[in-house]
Amino acid sequence: MRTRSVGAILFLSLGMLAGCDRMVTQRKTQLTRDADAKAEEGNYLEAINLYEAALDGSASAADVHYKLGLLYDDKMNDPLNALHHFKRFLTLTPTGKRAEEVKNFMKRDELTLLTKLSGDAIVTQTDAVRLRNENLNLRKQIDERWAQNKAAGDAGKTAPWPLPPNEKAKGVGKGRSYTVQRGDTLASISRKFYKTSSRWGKILTANPEILAKPADLKPGQTLRIP
Repeated sequence: MRTRSVGAILFLSLGMLAGCDRMVTQRKTQLTRDADAKAEEGNYLEAINLYEAALDGSASAADVHYKLGLLYDDKMNDPLNALHHFKRFLTLTPTGKRAEEVKNFMKRDELTLLTKLSGDAIVTQTDAVRLRNENLNLRKQIDERWAQNKAAGDAGKTAPWPLPPNEKAKGVGKGRSYTVQRGDTLASISRKFYKTSSRWGKILTANPEILAKPADLKPGQTLRIP
């Protein structure tokens, strides 16, 4: 009789643990989806808060650390926090498919931090040129990554970032233009003109003859600002 009781208790305990695991997984999935949506809207601080809440220390959290690293790196201009999350990503998935990409991001961020902390005192001209070139290439990769995520989220829609005809005409009528500088991204240009990075899609749409995707942005280009 005692053996049966112990077995029943063990069975019930295992069932409760499995139920708890499912609840935790569902909550983490929902938090990640909500964070993705906030990032897509350009609400990066809220996205960061939601991603942080989804972290549980498990190997499956690697993807969340990757997304946090990208946000801090490209959107928040915070290489220190970006490095933290990229390192956590590599700790959880040291041989993952994104490992080499993340190592390159970390290399760039470490140089950026070194430059900031040293006041450029110990960074040679050769290193500075190499850093700028790496920065441009890696920013293109990040823009392409965000564009891919945007395209995946818009699957089934007729076209990304649609603008009403009257809004397009209004943008051209204002006649504003901007010459792209080194290190610029569509998000940073959007911040200069609109005080928010979330309207970078409008700039992309207003310049179809030179920008088919965010990665086409190059120094020296003249953009129409709607």
